[in-house]
Amino acid sequence: MSVARRTLPRWIEIGAIPVVNVAIAFFIAGLIVKSIGANPLEAVWILVYGAFGSPESIGYTLYYTTNFIFTGLAVALAFHAGLFNIGGEGQAYIGGLGVGLVMLASDRWLPAPLLIAFAIVAAAAFGAAWALIPAYLQAYRGSHIVITTIMFNFIASAVMVYLLVNVLIAPGSMTPETREFAEAGRLPMVHDMLALVGVTTGRSPLNASIFLAIAACVFVWVFLWHTPWGFELRATGHNAQAAAYAGIRLRRVTLLAMCLSGALAGFVGINEIAGVHHRVILNFTAGYGFGGIAVALMGRNHPVGVVLASLLFGALYQGGAELAFEIPAITKETVVVIQGLVILFSGALANLPRSWFASLLAMFRRSRPAVAGEA
Repeated sequence: MSVARRTLPRWIEIGAIPVVNVAIAFFIAGLIVKSIGANPLEAVWILVYGAFGSPESIGYTLYYTTNFIFTGLAVALAFHAGLFNIGGEGQAYIGGLGVGLVMLASDRWLPAPLLIAFAIVAAAAFGAAWALIPAYLQAYRGSHIVITTIMFNFIASAVMVYLLVNVLIAPGSMTPETREFAEAGRLPMVHDMLALVGVTTGRSPLNASIFLAIAACVFVWVFLWHTPWGFELRATGHNAQAAAYAGIRLRRVTLLAMCLSGALAGFVGINEIAGVHHRVILNFTAGYGFGGIAVALMGRNHPVGVVLASLLFGALYQGGAELAFEIPAITKETVVVIQGLVILFSGALANLPRSWFASLLAMFRRSRPAVAGEA
């Protein structure tokens, strides 16, 4: 067995390797920043301060983090079943449509708690339904899940454009968006919730959907590692042939995994539509579905890792915006390059440091008996 393929301790796989990947990405990003005439250390300070330097910036960072938690969990759960769900963008889009339809139909007569509960159910149901079709095609027709899910992103986008331009557009509006929801159809903002207990903080888009994200993390952890359905799902992902031999119905696992994955992605609609925009608009997903792939890979498909990776990407989004504002030489495109480097080294090159750690671990193990003999 090669050094790179040897089993490494869990703390290296989950903790050390992602940290090294991010460090390499930031090192190369620093070289790029230096090449355009900016100070890399100053840029790092502005980025960190812009993400965590004030209550308002922390609120924006956590707002972005919430979306990445939803899409990261969606990718991670499907991946445990051996399925690579690239359709989080479309599933989040259609989940937002479900939220909007519930709000538009009921926001003027349902009380807020019941309305929000129905919106959460609609987001999960619409996202799951959109993921069910590729799941069925994979399970019963042999279509590849990667191809179908990525194509369904484009279909979702086209459907939303048609609906907002021709069906759901607000009367008299020239912009393809629905009417604004009534007050009952809006999630409470965190700064307003804190004000109720006497804590004054800066205004930000952070809303109560962050608690839904935390609940989703707990659900995924319990489901995958503490239920028989989660065991079947993980067994299928490890070895589908052995799982089938053990009596696990692979088609059912595929449908279940993808529906749960789509439901998690659909919760982005709660944060964006019910929490921030208060109407259905075009392109509210803003690439969170694709970013969730990198989040899941960096987080090693574990809810705790997904939360930490989501926080990093949320900080990059918020801190990157401050960075582009404070240093004119660093444009928005440069910030996108920095984010892309993190995605590159956390995704496509995620296993690059494995061989380094494996070699160091092997050297340490060989040296231990000699050190003990000298002692």
